Order: sequence, then C-alpha cells, then structure tokens
Amino acid sequence: MNVDELVAIDVHTHAEISQDGHGSLSPELFGASEEYFKAEGHRQPTIAEMADHYRQRTMAAVVFTVDAEFATGHPRIANEEVAQSCAEHSDVLIPFASVDPWKGKAGVREARRLVTEHGVRGFKFHPSIQGFSPNDRMAYPLYEAIEELGVPALFHTGQTGIGAGVPGGGGIRLKHSNPMFVDDVAVDFPELRIILAHPSFPWQDEALAVATHKPHVHIDLSGWSPKYFPPQLVHYANSLLQDKVLFGSDFPVITPDRWLADFEKLDLKPHVRPKILKDNAAKLFGLA
Repeated sequence: MNVDELVAIDVHTHAEISQDGHGSLSPELFGASEEYFKAEGHRQPTIAEMADHYRQRTMAAVVFTVDAEFATGHPRIANEEVAQSCAEHSDVLIPFASVDPWKGKAGVREARRLVTEHGVRGFKFHPSIQGFSPNDRMAYPLYEAIEELGVPALFHTGQTGIGAGVPGGGGIRLKHSNPMFVDDVAVDFPELRIILAHPSFPWQDEALAVATHKPHVHIDLSGWSPKYFPPQLVHYANSLLQDKVLFGSDFPVITPDRWLADFEKLDLKPHVRPKILKDNAAKLFGLA
C-alpha cells in the first residue's frame, strides 16, 4: 500500500456477504438497515468488488464484519475469509476482524491467531448487536489481548439503523452503545487504541468528552452524511480533536462519493481536511 498516493483512508466499511452468498445479518435486520439508510435494494458487493470501488478512487478502506452469533444466533462471515480477501487486495484494503466477546477464552485465542497468522489490523465491536456493554468485565480478556497485540478496537456508538422499525428493535438495545461505557475501557486499558464509530447520537457530547480526555480515543465520522453532523462535532473536529478524527463512510449503505461531496461543504480549516481524510488514520494504523 502506497500511502503517499492515496487520496483518503475510509476506516469504516462492511463486508456484507461471503463468497458463498451468506449475509452478515439476518434478512429481517438487513432489511431494516436498508430502510433506515434509504438504501433499499443496494447491492451487497463482494470484497473484491469493494477493492475495485476504492482502487478506482485512489483510496484505501478498512473492511470488517460483525460477529454477533451469541445474541442473534446468525452465523457470522468468517474472519479468515475477510482477511484472506483483503490480503489479495492489500494495495487498497485493510482487514479488521470481529470476535463476539461472549466467546470467552476461545475468542481470545482466535483474536491472537487472527493477528499473528492472518494479518488482521484491528477489531470491530458492535455492543448493541452483540448484546453487551463495553465495560462488562466479561469482555476484558479480549481487550487485554488486543491491547497486547497493539492493534485498534473500533466500537459502534450511538443509535443503530440495524433493527430500526422491527418490533422490539429486533432485540437490539441501544443503551449498550453509549460511549461513556467505552470510557471505562480506556481507563482500564490505557494503551489500547480505541475508535468511537459514528456521530454518537444521542450521546455526541459524551463521545467528544471521552475523546478529548483519553489520549488514545479517536472518533470516526461514518454512518452519517456530513451535512447532518452536529455542530459541536464539526467544531471539535476543526479544533481540539483535529488529530483524532477519522474519515469513515459506512459503505456500502453510504458511499464514499456521497460522503466526500458533503464533507467538502463543511467549514473546516484547510490543514484539517487532509488529517481527517488520511493522515490521522495512517498514523493510527502505523502506515505513515
């Protein structure tokens, strides 16, 4: 990967379908997500197609799925498949993994193996879908391993479109994705690199407080068009957090083209834009 040639690094994209056609979510939850994002009928690209999409734009992208087998009963897309497919397109793709924290010691062993044997560069958690609060001590052995491995942990924060409109929200509890729970993780694992994903509605101020207070906590801007960003998020991205805010789209439900077009309209200092689009991520991932 030639970082100097890249226009941007998208730190938040989803592998939604496996090579054999297995979806990362149940049809019910996937349909709710499509409707929430007004993306009905969008194609679920393969990882190879994702690579082509970003290669055409001279961008790199972090790719992951979500392992929530315990809470949902839905089989995951294999982390090894994601890692292998990304390795075949290593000029533009960066593999993250997802390990359900409910898997205990088996999950810890898997996390170590994924990094040391499969080149995984970070881990994705979705507390609401996985059915746990980030500060639940049950997950701490997994965080300890990730911290020792020296790779980042990305946590979904705020409301989620997954399960929106389904009776009972499909069993998904929003409370687990309050970024203040991740503050406990940042305290107890002070060297763990953490990314708070998304504008954290309805807890945007909490996310800004955690990222300002804890030196290794970052924020990605995925899941929302920039034209809808809360004013305080734009203000902090343009000032105190300019070195800790990251471009993320949430592809394929939001495309980098749409996100970047709206990002251009934000009132940001000229020297801040390249930090958000590429430089901060390159530093965080050790690519700079």
